[in-house]
Amino acid sequence: MARTGFFARVPVIRQLRQSVGLQRGMLVAGLVLTAVFLICAIFAPWIAPYSFNQLKGPDGGFGAQQPPSSAHLLGTTVGGYDVLSRVIWGAQTALFVIIVAVALSVVAGVLLGLLSGYLGGWIDRVVVVIADAIYAFPTLLLAIVVAIAISGGQSGLWPGVMAAAVSITVVFIPQYLRVVRAEVVRVKAEAFVESARVIGASNGRIMFRHVLRNSTRTLPLIVTLNASEAISTMAALGFLGFGIEPTAAAEWGYDLNKSISDVSAGIWWTAIPPGLAIVLVVLGITLIGESLNDLADPRLRARRRAGKTPADAVAASQPVAREFMGEVE
Repeated sequence: MARTGFFARVPVIRQLRQSVGLQRGMLVAGLVLTAVFLICAIFAPWIAPYSFNQLKGPDGGFGAQQPPSSAHLLGTTVGGYDVLSRVIWGAQTALFVIIVAVALSVVAGVLLGLLSGYLGGWIDRVVVVIADAIYAFPTLLLAIVVAIAISGGQSGLWPGVMAAAVSITVVFIPQYLRVVRAEVVRVKAEAFVESARVIGASNGRIMFRHVLRNSTRTLPLIVTLNASEAISTMAALGFLGFGIEPTAAAEWGYDLNKSISDVSAGIWWTAIPPGLAIVLVVLGITLIGESLNDLADPRLRARRRAGKTPADAVAASQPVAREFMGEVE
């Protein structure tokens, strides 16, 4: 029974149990697409038939722009690489960008939002003004500037990943900062915070033990938006020629750029797979974010199935009380 209660409180599983109808369909579709993306990224060395920079096999060179066949299920690119392998290995590169960008954005944005909201005063005003100024910069333009500053344009795997991740981090820090700051301003006025001050708790203990843990409930929603934006920005950098060199790693935006001339010649297999990979991954992560957003807001939740009793409907609209009662039991 305890095990069932634990899994029921896991964030995604809890939202999946609460969702019905279209909400559940969106969440399941997003989870499936994201799961396929993660499997390809993690197990790319074992799933991909060839390496991302492999140009020949036991029978000789692959050849450029070869149509789909038994040896190359999605054909080959203009550079002679296997399209399917490049698509699978590109998921790994995209995952690296997501992890680095999200980690940097969350750490910097949450810390700045916590300090700004809790301390207030001139510190709060300065941080908010700087955040607004940074937020005014276009993401892609800033990404290009950072990519050139870090790697001078095309680069190896990690310089390219860091160029995209840092640019996304700088743009998304204000969003994390504003969300956390608003929650901190609300939470620090609660009675339990005043009680902690009365008993002599230090500001650091109050900030990180009492205020922070109650101010980050909406972060998963922002993380999903950040993750999809990271993939889009990375692909845009590669498409514009500021991404990762093809011999250093596979990148969907670069492959899509090299396939532009193929489309006019009727060679479709070099453009559709990487473009479709970008669309499906962004769609999957976005569906998860939108579903979690709907389920986090009681006003947007779908009605329960007709078989539910009025008491069940009341309990469904009060997840915090339901979890508390489960812990008491």
